[in-house]
Amino acid sequence: MPRRPRLTLPGIPLHLIQRGNNRQACFFSDEDYHAYLTWLDEYARSSACQVHAYVLMTNHVHLLISAADSDGPGRLMKALGQRYVQYVNRRYRRSGTLWEGRFRSCLVEDERYLLACQRYIELNPVRARIVADPAAYCWSSHRAHAQGEAAPLIQSHFLYRALGAEPEERQAAYRALFRDRLDPDVVDTIRHATNGNYALGGAGFAEQIGAALGRRVTPGKAGRPRKPVQPD
Repeated sequence: MPRRPRLTLPGIPLHLIQRGNNRQACFFSDEDYHAYLTWLDEYARSSACQVHAYVLMTNHVHLLISAADSDGPGRLMKALGQRYVQYVNRRYRRSGTLWEGRFRSCLVEDERYLLACQRYIELNPVRARIVADPAAYCWSSHRAHAQGEAAPLIQSHFLYRALGAEPEERQAAYRALFRDRLDPDVVDTIRHATNGNYALGGAGFAEQIGAALGRRVTPGKAGRPRKPVQPD
């Protein structure tokens, strides 16, 4: 069965995840995380992509980005993936693939899901029980958003900037979002949309994206299509 084309549109945020091959580790030391982030910054700029949020886990990566053109995310991940694999193979004297293959992604509706998706990304280390507080994990964008830590890589989305007129106000409002647990139904919805390459948003958003791309952007109904009923 042919692979479904990725959903990408200029200016529409994209949540993507790339896993290590067979869910094996792809980061082995602090230097590896630093190298990946350096090249993420470099290739995001050269691919005309903005990185709004990220988390680097031991065996996978989450990014929330926007691109100036539909091919930007593909260019970014291809260049970044190749550069990082070359680095890992050379550094650890290994060969072969590192990533499981194509990254998985979904387009994100701004008003309804953008900040929820950003929280989902930055809460990954908490869900994995690595830390109790996302601020305790240094390989994510959380400290930049919640504490104002310097992060030239991050270009904040306008909905984050709308949380307050001043940096301290935005950071306090953002921290407040993490006082409550992310709704499990929202977590499942984000996972399903990302793994399935669907639009993450309401019916109107899906209709808008589907019309722009000329294809289905939501899950189809299970089972074989019904045969048309012949008129009597």
